[in-house]
Amino acid sequence: MAETVTVGFEKSESGGECSSRVAVGTLLLDAATEAGCDITATCGRRGRCRSCRVKLVSGGFSPPTVQDRVQLGHDDVQENYRLACQTRVIADGRVLPAPPSSETGHQIRGDSIDSSRRDYVFDPGVRKYKIVAAIPLDENEQSSDVDAVCDALPDNIVRRLPMDLLRRLPNLLRGDSGKVTVTCFNDDIINLEAGHNSDQIFGMAFDIGTTSIVGTLIDLTSGEELASVSNVNPQAVYGADLMSRLAYGQFDEKKIAVLRGRVLSIVNEFIDEACEKANVTGDDIYKIVVVGNTCMHHLFLGIDTSYVGLAPYAPTVSDGLVIPAKDIPLKRAPNAQVCLLPIVAGFVGADTMAAILATKIYQSDEVRALVDIGTNGEVVMGSKAGLMACSAPAGPALEGGQIQHGMRAALGAIEKATIDEDVHLGVVGDLPPIGICGSGLIDLVAKMLDAGILNTMGRFRDKEFDSLPPALAARFVSQGKIRAFLLVQAGESGKDESIVLTQMDIRQLQLAKAAIYAGVLMLQELMSTNDDDLAELMICGGFGSYIDIESAVRIRLIPDLPLERISFQGNAAHIGAQLALLSETERQKAEELARTIHHVSLATRPEFQDIFVEACNLGSSKPEKLPA
Repeated sequence: MAETVTVGFEKSESGGECSSRVAVGTLLLDAATEAGCDITATCGRRGRCRSCRVKLVSGGFSPPTVQDRVQLGHDDVQENYRLACQTRVIADGRVLPAPPSSETGHQIRGDSIDSSRRDYVFDPGVRKYKIVAAIPLDENEQSSDVDAVCDALPDNIVRRLPMDLLRRLPNLLRGDSGKVTVTCFNDDIINLEAGHNSDQIFGMAFDIGTTSIVGTLIDLTSGEELASVSNVNPQAVYGADLMSRLAYGQFDEKKIAVLRGRVLSIVNEFIDEACEKANVTGDDIYKIVVVGNTCMHHLFLGIDTSYVGLAPYAPTVSDGLVIPAKDIPLKRAPNAQVCLLPIVAGFVGADTMAAILATKIYQSDEVRALVDIGTNGEVVMGSKAGLMACSAPAGPALEGGQIQHGMRAALGAIEKATIDEDVHLGVVGDLPPIGICGSGLIDLVAKMLDAGILNTMGRFRDKEFDSLPPALAARFVSQGKIRAFLLVQAGESGKDESIVLTQMDIRQLQLAKAAIYAGVLMLQELMSTNDDDLAELMICGGFGSYIDIESAVRIRLIPDLPLERISFQGNAAHIGAQLALLSETERQKAEELARTIHHVSLATRPEFQDIFVEACNLGSSKPEKLPA
């Protein structure tokens, strides 16, 4: 039997401690999970970020690794800071997760359908029938309770009841002299209630994203929005980007169950929260539409995602689905039918399909592009003549992940910048800054290009600092062998340490933005569409709504189109989910479209590598270099 040791994790905010007993050699991150202590692992345990940084207080642990030294630096390692994803437990010990989470007030866009929108048919598919069933009274009648109910319903209703309703039917039917309220979804019976009850019919639409989850409660009799809910996806502690999360759960049923449990728990909580806000009951929610990328879709259903993360990245199921909530289970809406929109292919998931519905790109006379900017970006291009789609895995840098002082768009995040004789920062909440979010990163790099701090290859200026204003020249610093640009001095930040932008951070941004831009370029090439032929570039996604367009164009995150041909579509995936909630016509349209969209696998295109490399540049393919 393997020798075991005890590891304690201090809770700095409460002064308490949680602990776990694990086998010698266990990763500190796994020991934390066993103890019920969440330590965020943004990079998915690959030692490529600082998010799982801890301080070893006492006890026995493995020596520092190369990744520890690269990410934390010599001084932190000397002070017993380590990466929990790289450190193994050797003997009993105590650990302080550092720093504790300080991100609050996250900016999460839900977005709702414009009440004036009239480009869809209002037909939610849910209807209540108040009937009086003729209870069988004569033993010579060759009739049943099911017959009695169905005979009182329109002919189109399927004469079949789910097993749980069959079990309830005998007593329910006779409880009020045959008076029954029957709820149907399309042609199927989904609920029975004794007596003639209220006409209340509610539904919810959820967009389960890699970074955040948003939901909206809607009255399905009027189309009125009643409540909205949102928060960070609690799975993020196991990896900020999609591939990191897939790697965490790969071929491990227990870890997949953990990921699934996290998302089901928060969706159930959201149902409760929305119902409480609107003063309604979850029993009257009869339809729920869920969209998300392929990984989020499968985890929500409890489907093993191991093979989604391996070539050829095939989903287990791509068709749209309708599943009783109790089979998932969503216990807070037990009578609902849960509808999942179809998956296009691989990593072009149901959220992209929802965005296509929301933007109506499939009805366009001219070629348009839809770009979802996020950890798992997608690009759709085309018109009513046909659509092409590809996945552009940008990774978490645009959401602040794998950036030394990166964070989500929360209170204290640097979100914009201007540079003249010095650097001037805009911070969410006008608080002392504690990190840099994605929009701030894009803005900073764009302004650093303009100021001559960076060249178009993404490298910091090497020499001739005298040509820069003195305040800017003084901001160049070194962290060991890594060059950095000082943004905020330790005494002026909100976390008692300096905030810098490193050369490594710039590289992470370049890789992320190149994935998006190269996806656009690839589809333009395949569709023989140049920038002049592109009628509109529609930016969607919660993150995309906060970026500065000019800065995004400056760093070549998106094509250099006239500003009037670039539009924000907000959280189009969530809007599309609401359309499918309010309209069965729209939901069926998604089914039809998914079978006609041409999926382009970028990795299999021989020309893509060259396009991607060129897209990494922060300027033209032949940039003017700064003085060497």
